[in-house]
Amino acid sequence: MSQISVVSESQSAAGKTAAFGERIVRLADRLATHSESADGLTCVFLSSAHVAVAKDIAALMTAGGLDVKIDAAANVVGRYRSESPQAKTVIVGSHYDTVRDAGKYDGRLGILAALAVAEHLVQNEIRLPYNLEVIAFSEEEGVRYSTSYIGSSAVAGRFDPTLLDRRDANDISLADALHMAGHDPRAIPALARGREDLAGCLEVHIEQGPVLLTENLPVGVVTDIAGNSRILITVEGVAGHAGTVPMALRHDAVAASADITLMVERHCVQTGILGTVGRLFVPNGAINLIPGRCELSLDIRSSDEAVRKAAVRDILSDITHIAERRGVTATFTQVLDAAAVPCSVRLQKALANSISRAGCAVRRLPSGAGHDAVMFSGLTDIGMLFVRCGNGGVSHSPRETVDARDVDFATRILLDVLLNFNYS
Repeated sequence: MSQISVVSESQSAAGKTAAFGERIVRLADRLATHSESADGLTCVFLSSAHVAVAKDIAALMTAGGLDVKIDAAANVVGRYRSESPQAKTVIVGSHYDTVRDAGKYDGRLGILAALAVAEHLVQNEIRLPYNLEVIAFSEEEGVRYSTSYIGSSAVAGRFDPTLLDRRDANDISLADALHMAGHDPRAIPALARGREDLAGCLEVHIEQGPVLLTENLPVGVVTDIAGNSRILITVEGVAGHAGTVPMALRHDAVAASADITLMVERHCVQTGILGTVGRLFVPNGAINLIPGRCELSLDIRSSDEAVRKAAVRDILSDITHIAERRGVTATFTQVLDAAAVPCSVRLQKALANSISRAGCAVRRLPSGAGHDAVMFSGLTDIGMLFVRCGNGGVSHSPRETVDARDVDFATRILLDVLLNFNYS
């Protein structure tokens, strides 16, 4: 795979680009040293590792010549100001929190690519006709508080203040966690950007899938981001002694949950959507105890809103029937209902034009994963560039990997788009 350099009319006068890819990979390694676990990468919202990463990113942004702040929602914001006082702002970035036992590049690749571009602009004294903000969003994964986009929703003016009362597994409220990390949750509403202030939002992200790898392409243009429903399900049965309750008289919460899991799989295979039961928890479980309670999660995704909503309705109906048949009860708590979001045609074209100028085939593809960019839909144009993953496209895993040459190419595409950006 040969490395390709982006060349455009505006870039010919922009100074010599650095070898972005290798440095970005090194910086991803550096950020990954901050972890809650010694044997892998875990960095959930407002943990000590999360706070350390924010400080590290802020230091990198400051060294790169940006005006930097860590805001009330723990976003790290680096600003490169335009010379025009009336200039609008283009946001480029992604998230720095991780799932448990994560890879190094999900989210963070987009932050570091944006940082590398901003550094290049500063070093070459290239002023843009708009303000450039590199934002490391504080929370996207939804691990600690079972809700996603805490950071980006605050910037987009869509933060739900009732979330401040939500508690984590250790009974710490979101408001208290913010206070303990040195943030004032009362200041979150003031972070909201107005539609009149923004000219666009761009995000570079690993594909988290095998399409680009299979087709031997370094990058792809995202067409839309799938809608996502997340529901927590609690199944209540009757606990009993494993040696004394006959099989036919049991009300086993785990057996019912297993039925539910297999039903979700069958339904999604038959309808062509994506559905996952990703968490099963048995409180007070024991080897000689019939489980009386099981808690499980349901994740349903589709780019077609009607299909997603119908799937959720049908699956919840089937869960109710399974519960009735097994003599248990099932209750539901919806924790996310995110609509499918199309990417801007204008920004898709801008990305595609840059890729074409670099001599690479343009591949358009949807995203089945959610991204911070969805929070800005309806507020400003959004665009996304996918970067090829290795290891079969695996993500949310220590096996997650990228090629530095692909990262270099993607960063040059981002730079080219920003240099040629029609912000009006």
